[in-house]
Amino acid sequence: MADHYYTERPTVRSDKRTIAAELRGFRFQFTSDSGVFSRDGVDYGSRVLIGMMEIPPAAAILDVGCGYGPIGLTAARLAPQGHVTMLDINERAAALSRENAALNGIGNVTVQTSDLYEAVEGQRFDVILSNPPIRAGKAVVHRILAEAKEHLKPGGSLWIVIQNKQGAPSARAKLEELFGEDAVEEIGKDKGYRIYRAKLV
Repeated sequence: MADHYYTERPTVRSDKRTIAAELRGFRFQFTSDSGVFSRDGVDYGSRVLIGMMEIPPAAAILDVGCGYGPIGLTAARLAPQGHVTMLDINERAAALSRENAALNGIGNVTVQTSDLYEAVEGQRFDVILSNPPIRAGKAVVHRILAEAKEHLKPGGSLWIVIQNKQGAPSARAKLEELFGEDAVEEIGKDKGYRIYRAKLV
């Protein structure tokens, strides 16, 4: 079976490439590779989330499923007095995120290989960000949403991007079940991608 980007140790041969991207007014160089999500460029869903996410300058932030780092590293630039913890089950993706943090001179990040929230058990954050791995299945996506609640500080927010045709309505329903209808808001949409924010009140 071919590797998926949520494979722990991709076996596909390494084929590194460099990507230039401008995100939230910051210029980045990213090293990408085979066996990671959206290796040829920052995907549209991540760009939509990055464009809409609200990051307090001193926030403790968690990026779940960080890939090679565009969401978490942009958050780190937006929170110069804060800190971003970046997690991915894919060891190659986590290594690339570390490499890309160094490449872009970003020091306020910690990158860990982790199956969802495993590496941050007992920790709580002001902001959790995720472009969830839709291909891993609905059960995994809903675990990301459910376990986020246990890792948010009071008043903290979960931000996710999800495509309409890939389960946005069911994700919203799950968020409302977890956080309460009044705590969930659609912040915006773009080309079928929806950005939801769920607040722990």
